[in-house]
Amino acid sequence: MLKTTLSLKPAEVQKDWVLIDAEGLVLGRLAAIVANRLRGKHKPQFTPHVDCGDNVVIVNAAKVKLTGNKAEQSVFYYHTGYPGGIKGRSIGQRLASAHPERVIEKAVERMITRGPLQRKQMKHLHVYAGAEHPHDGQQPQTLDIAAMNPKNKRG
Repeated sequence: MLKTTLSLKPAEVQKDWVLIDAEGLVLGRLAAIVANRLRGKHKPQFTPHVDCGDNVVIVNAAKVKLTGNKAEQSVFYYHTGYPGGIKGRSIGQRLASAHPERVIEKAVERMITRGPLQRKQMKHLHVYAGAEHPHDGQQPQTLDIAAMNPKNKRG
């Protein structure tokens, strides 16, 4: 009997919708689980060169937690494009700003292999600062990350 490795074709992919409530969850642990879901590594028919992951909806992104002193000490740097234009904002400042969902998006983006496939997979991530989201029509299944491991949630 021959054993063959199945390679999933893009037309054979079945994408599910997953809803995650980020309230009280640790940022890095949440991002690692979401990155695996977006890549499709939780599925037995995972194929590295095919976008076989799920669509992920994250709500309450503004209520994500950070451990230790990361809120004040961990800094996102960016450049304005002008000479001497490097600027930085701490994660705490970014969570308190008008777009706290960008913190989760950037954390997940940096955990996925870079390239054209990453850009395609990141389009399946939908992050919202509040509890409301427009994806009720897709009937997303709720994924309880806090119940997976006690370290995933902070009081």
